[in-house]
Amino acid sequence: MPQPRDATSPWAAAPADLRVPEVAARVVAFVRFSTQWKATADLQCSHVPFRGFISIDCGIPENSSYQDPTSSIIYVSDYGFISTGANHNISSAYIKPSLAQRNYNVRFFPDGTRNCYTLRSLQEGNKYFVRAVFYYANYDGLNRLPVFDLYLGANYWHEVKFSNADAVNWMDIIVVAPADYLQVCLVNKGTGTPFISGLDLRPLKSTLYPEANTTQSLVLINSNRFNMGPTDNSIIRYPLDPHDRLWSTYDTIPDWTEISATSAVQNYLTDVYDVPSAVMQSAATVNSSRINFTWDPSDPSVNISSKYFFVLYFSELQSVPSNGLQQFDIIVNNNTWNTQPYTPPFLFADSLSGTIQGLAS
Repeated sequence: MPQPRDATSPWAAAPADLRVPEVAARVVAFVRFSTQWKATADLQCSHVPFRGFISIDCGIPENSSYQDPTSSIIYVSDYGFISTGANHNISSAYIKPSLAQRNYNVRFFPDGTRNCYTLRSLQEGNKYFVRAVFYYANYDGLNRLPVFDLYLGANYWHEVKFSNADAVNWMDIIVVAPADYLQVCLVNKGTGTPFISGLDLRPLKSTLYPEANTTQSLVLINSNRFNMGPTDNSIIRYPLDPHDRLWSTYDTIPDWTEISATSAVQNYLTDVYDVPSAVMQSAATVNSSRINFTWDPSDPSVNISSKYFFVLYFSELQSVPSNGLQQFDIIVNNNTWNTQPYTPPFLFADSLSGTIQGLAS
């Protein structure tokens, strides 16, 4: 069981989580859209490379580091962030060219109920995005998928569970730091040994993701931050997204056609989500009169009947004739979400967000 809170700790009154994805349980939207699934929040205080980034490869030797060839981010050993646990390589059967180097090894925790990483030198009251990465890959040779809990300080974050040994799971949370450090804790609940592959922290501007505040955090459900319309399955991250969010390609749906623009898509000065141009330059548009888009959590630990917060991103990528007008409606769970027909801005990123009640199956 988790250790009780220390009443003198800044975590004793730590915020509750707003556990929501970036879209609803049932969504029907029309015409061009790129979408992110919310409950995440990322990024850095400026565009100076890596300022404030903490990037940890869990399980590599002490004092070692390397530069990721795709993102150019420097990853360091987890020694100095934690003093418990042991290192182990994953099974060689799971190593492939497409696998990120940080997933080659893990730190596992056979002893103790609760083992915590401490991320220091933060600013109390500042906003941070934290990502934990898990890749089992039969590192222990047992072929037995563990189930354990993840906490941020004293507060429950999410259950860590795997669909198969080859699944790379990542968990994102946005939090306002109650002290000058954050603790990420793995809790053994008797259903397998906890382990971790990687841990990231990214500072955020205070204006980003205003839903994350001193009373609640935002949790990304099922790693659902989707990029609609690209023609490949690549993940967009840093440096294309200066906040190092991970944007996955959503599978093509027969009701839509992929479109793209070569011109950059800009952000408004008042934009609170800062979606990157690389995501907004591709989109999905309808083949007929509508796009039906459905989301429901694959994770059995997520209650589909809960309330969810989601964000849809829109931009007009094609010039509309002066005598024409691109308009559509957005229907969420059979309710029209816009008060008047929506017109996306040309080559500017716009977003519509809100909290809705999920629909039980």
